[in-house]
Amino acid sequence: MFKIGYRTLKTAIGAALAIFIAQLFQLEFFVSAGILTMLCIQKTRHKTITNSWARFVACIIGMVYAIVLFELFGYHPVSIFLLILIFIPTTLYLNVQSGIITSAVIFFHLYTLQDVSVSIIMNELGLITIGILVALIMNLYMPGKERKLEGMQRDLEGHYSTIFHEFAGYIRKGDSGWTGGEITAAERLLKDAKNLSLENLENHVLRYNDQYYHYFKMREKQLDIIERMMPLLTSIDYHVKQADMLADFMDGLADGVKPENTADRFIDQLEDLQEGFRDMALPQNRDEFEARSALLHLVHELRLYLDIKQQFKPLKSYGTLETS
Repeated sequence: MFKIGYRTLKTAIGAALAIFIAQLFQLEFFVSAGILTMLCIQKTRHKTITNSWARFVACIIGMVYAIVLFELFGYHPVSIFLLILIFIPTTLYLNVQSGIITSAVIFFHLYTLQDVSVSIIMNELGLITIGILVALIMNLYMPGKERKLEGMQRDLEGHYSTIFHEFAGYIRKGDSGWTGGEITAAERLLKDAKNLSLENLENHVLRYNDQYYHYFKMREKQLDIIERMMPLLTSIDYHVKQADMLADFMDGLADGVKPENTADRFIDQLEDLQEGFRDMALPQNRDEFEARSALLHLVHELRLYLDIKQQFKPLKSYGTLETS
């Protein structure tokens, strides 16, 4: 279905506004102001600012080079050859290469007019200034992504909760036909959420806050541990009492993947569980020994899972990120 995005709408309005202002000031090549605005409007405020600055610097450098070369060698294709030959390496060296195309428009204006004067230079500076300023103004407002990120957080926690419930069920009863789809879904969600959180970060130019990105990175590390638990679970083919105890813990952990819980109480419970294991009688046969060994390995992985969360320190203003 045909759809007009927010950025497309901003670009269209910005380009039209820049051309209107350039026409109002009776500038030559006024449509170039609209082109410059279109090139400068980016997905985030930070990218728009850095991109606009790069284009401004590149345009000034390109104009200076053009004036010097055109005055020395005249308005000839050889001058264009020399201009591009030294201009592009300069922009690469100064890391303003995003302004190459914009600058080319400016020095081709000079080549077309075949003249350099104060009025022509002021005309080109006017086009550059209008185009960049309009782009910056259009990107003053960026729709907040916090609500979407919070939704992703809830979905991810739902996946983790299901995973631990399924782990608990497997420990108690064996294979239940679970396909592990929540793990795959969590991987996809984490990838999208990290990208979106980076966009959100780049929209806060004056306020550096990467809390969401750190949150999803923390969850990504936890997912690595969850995936390591899978082969340990499948290796348990002998039921022992300790399995039911660990399954009860995992069910509690699954129910605890929600905003109002922290990792501390689960770490305490896990330590109590380990103490209980130590106080129990030694294995009576090889199968029991192997099953209990796998369960102890699972306990170790669960402790690493909780330690990762414990190290995550969210800001108070992000109460929704207080999760286990």
